[in-house]
Amino acid sequence: MSQQHSAAPARHFATVSVADRRDWWRDAVIYQVYPRSFADSNGDGMGDLEGVRSRLPYLRDLGVDAVWLSPFYASPQADAGYDVADYRAVDPMFGSLLDADALIRDAHGHGLRVIVDLVPNHSSDRHEWFKRALAEGPGSPLRDRYHFRPGKGKNGELPPNDWESIFGGPAWTRVTEPDGTPGEWYLHLFAPEQPDFNWDHPAVGDEFRSILRFWLDMGVDGFRIDVAHGLVKAEGLPDLGTHDQVKLLGNDVMPFFDQDGVHAIYRQWRRILDEYSGDRIFVAEAWTPTVERTANYVRPDELHQAFNFQYLGTAWDAKELRTVIDRTLDAMRPVGAPATWVLSNHDVTRHATRFANPPGLGTQIRTAGDRELGLRRARAATLLMLALPGSAYLYQGEELGLPDVVDLPDEVRQDPAYFRGAGQDGFRDGCRVPIPWTRTGSSYGFGDGGSWLPQPPVWAELSVEAQTGVPGSTLELYRSALRVRRERPDLGAGESVEWLRAPEGVLAFRRGDFVCVANTTGESVTIPSHGRVLLASGEVTEADGETKVPADTTVWWTAER
Repeated sequence: MSQQHSAAPARHFATVSVADRRDWWRDAVIYQVYPRSFADSNGDGMGDLEGVRSRLPYLRDLGVDAVWLSPFYASPQADAGYDVADYRAVDPMFGSLLDADALIRDAHGHGLRVIVDLVPNHSSDRHEWFKRALAEGPGSPLRDRYHFRPGKGKNGELPPNDWESIFGGPAWTRVTEPDGTPGEWYLHLFAPEQPDFNWDHPAVGDEFRSILRFWLDMGVDGFRIDVAHGLVKAEGLPDLGTHDQVKLLGNDVMPFFDQDGVHAIYRQWRRILDEYSGDRIFVAEAWTPTVERTANYVRPDELHQAFNFQYLGTAWDAKELRTVIDRTLDAMRPVGAPATWVLSNHDVTRHATRFANPPGLGTQIRTAGDRELGLRRARAATLLMLALPGSAYLYQGEELGLPDVVDLPDEVRQDPAYFRGAGQDGFRDGCRVPIPWTRTGSSYGFGDGGSWLPQPPVWAELSVEAQTGVPGSTLELYRSALRVRRERPDLGAGESVEWLRAPEGVLAFRRGDFVCVANTTGESVTIPSHGRVLLASGEVTEADGETKVPADTTVWWTAER
């Protein structure tokens, strides 16, 4: 008997109060919305909060537990909103504070929690503090809230140290003082428009504790902390002594990243969060050399979750996957935190494209690869991820099987890293192309006025409309998987898996009555059946107590009949 997943049509999950279930975050499925690319309500080609609000029923029916919104704060948009000018205001391109309030209320009405981005490592150079620091000149108390330093060399013409920007080039920019002369330098680990805060200054901590309370009082359920590993810099800002520093990220503790001092900040923040009802959470974007160092961020009195970038960067290979799964679970267990699993986000090539290419190319890839292979592996990888204990993150559009758009013309690109040399590849625009809702229209249902990045013609048949109710579609696979996960609360619970014997290149584990098998090889394998098939990412064949699992396919079983 051949069998694929049960492609049930979209269904309404019963909505519940956001305060009904304690520790909801331990096994939550959290959906990342990149607001400018999700839905456009006013036809200006840019997504907005009202557009997100209008699509909340879709997210409810998809079966996720929470929505994480990338930045929508007032910003000059030098880095797509990660350069914040006012942390208590909504940028007009996205709407207003009233729109944010309505979105949060509506989400709660649909049983969805809302997590917002917080950007504490740096501000915009248009932030009022920084503007005053420049205007007041050397000696301004406002300069102490950032990292202003005199330059080296006879006339201060050289940067204060050898640190390099993640976006390429030096991490320092020299300012022109109010009298017109070349003056001090300021630190920016990212774009020059993103000066780093000096977290040794008490006013910075005071300000962010106030910002936390502002959004908690509005009703948000948590914060994703951008560059959570970057706030504290090593004393004296010492030279690193090497070039191409971006290539060292994730391999070593840097003098500007993953310094131990960040943990005192997060212990203060946790005390604030614990004052509020509703089981609210912090999620760290912390790029660290090891998953063991990531675990430091989620100790009981600090943050609740941290993204598992080691897992995101793992190839579609059974041995490598098992290693990172075991290391993750082993690292999280002593601190009592749930593991997190993620395959795509707004900063990396979508996993349908990464898996379409040979391993070892990194997380930003410029080639389309084998589209059919990539999608098959992406679907299998998703079922594997959703079967692991802990919390899972989905990036908008992955449920449609969207690939990266790798052929965007240079003239439409907007990633600031693209315009700077020797840093990131600058191809993040490919995963940020607005997602398709319908088969037709100026932007496939994204909005009435086109889209800020061009969408490829293939978007029509990958749209929500084209896939809804279609057996075998990627959207219906996600809907089915999330329904099964919700119906079986123990599926995301726990802190370990029981590995089962399996052929080389195949992962198999048991969790109670549930069994997951992932074939990462390029050939079909025949294995003993483990009960009743709940779901499969591809077509499987069952006969005489055995199951034939195709190449790059994951299967879920239950021992229940």
